[in-house]
Amino acid sequence: MAETGTAPRLLLVAAGLCGALGVAAAARASHAGDDNLGIAANFLLLHAPVLIGLSLVAGRVAMAAGIVLLLGLVLFAGDLAARALLGTPLFPLAAPLGGGGLIVGWLLVALAGVVGRRRQ
Repeated sequence: MAETGTAPRLLLVAAGLCGALGVAAAARASHAGDDNLGIAANFLLLHAPVLIGLSLVAGRVAMAAGIVLLLGLVLFAGDLAARALLGTPLFPLAAPLGGGGLIVGWLLVALAGVVGRRRQ
């Protein structure tokens, strides 16, 4: 049963935005030949369906996983995109912090699976 509330809806909105930005970044990267923007596009497109899935899963841990993944994605992909498009990083260590956030988010996805199985 899917959780009803603001967090799942926001994750679904974020998934749509990640997908759209990922396609746009991939198109720009293919024409500009920018590796950083291509990597950012790949991460956006990879995580968009994950956020959709998490928006459909009931539970606080799944929602926390989605939020942490989204924050990590904003920092990681955002830093790579800023470097490609603006010539400057978001701020020092934004990409490593975002990457660490993505790792934590994926670990929370695993935890959500463990916690969900215990409840069944």
